[in-house]
Amino acid sequence: MTVKQLRAFLAVAQTLSFTQACERLHLSQPALSLAIKGLEDSLGGKLLIRSTRSVRLTPEGESLLPLAKHLLAQWDNTEERLRQRFTLQLGRLSVAAMPSFASNLLPSALVKFRQQYPKINVTVHDVINEDVMEMVRSRQVEIGIAFSPEGVGSLNFTPLFEDRFVAVIPRHSPLAECDTLSWEQLLAYDFMTLQRPSMVRRLLEQALGKRQMALPVAFESHQLSTVGRMVAEGLGVSAVPSMCIRQMQELGARCVPLVAPSIACRVGILTQEELSVAAHALRSVLMDNVKAPSLFAPF
Repeated sequence: MTVKQLRAFLAVAQTLSFTQACERLHLSQPALSLAIKGLEDSLGGKLLIRSTRSVRLTPEGESLLPLAKHLLAQWDNTEERLRQRFTLQLGRLSVAAMPSFASNLLPSALVKFRQQYPKINVTVHDVINEDVMEMVRSRQVEIGIAFSPEGVGSLNFTPLFEDRFVAVIPRHSPLAECDTLSWEQLLAYDFMTLQRPSMVRRLLEQALGKRQMALPVAFESHQLSTVGRMVAEGLGVSAVPSMCIRQMQELGARCVPLVAPSIACRVGILTQEELSVAAHALRSVLMDNVKAPSLFAPF
């Protein structure tokens, strides 16, 4: 039983005329008769009784009529919804992003996406870097935004920009007058950072470890917002990716470029091989609109 056969049957059953059914479906009479015969053959009996003057339904045809209406309505609705998805007039998309990106750079990109595709609903999961990878790998989300992983396996990583760490210091600290800070200067103060297994913490420890420098942690937190607020209150200093500069400033802290060493890591998009039309669209918006933070000149 095919959709074409059901449409042919429904047209004849509603008009009780092969001529009118042909006009409605834009079919020739032989093509219409062949579709009806194919349907009857597949079901095993007559659905229509046709004479030279009239057409009427058999009891089996009468029982099929409401079912045919229901099936075709469902088919048309499914077809239309898929068409809307392909034309980005309807859809739902899930994204996973590390918190530093989700709370600082993602919102402005989603504004652009919403302006272009207002009918696409987006769910954002702000999770740690490792969970971003896992959610993409397990297909819980189609797009992930994370630091460049050590190994992507079957995933694709598309770089967006290279982020550099900056010092976060109280506004009234003597360090606030410096144009740049070395790690030796920064670590002379109580240092606070994210708790393990944060990728931010791991990047700092790995980069400093290569210089035989330890990261003495006086305060830890799960949230960057808490770290920024503690710095602003004068509890100590910290270091965050430059994408967090605005967030730190809004919390009352000041940011200064860090050198000796300058620690950087690529930020990019993680995806599987196959993406929905909506995911392709968001990926394009991210690549066109997300740039490296430009508050400070390159150093």
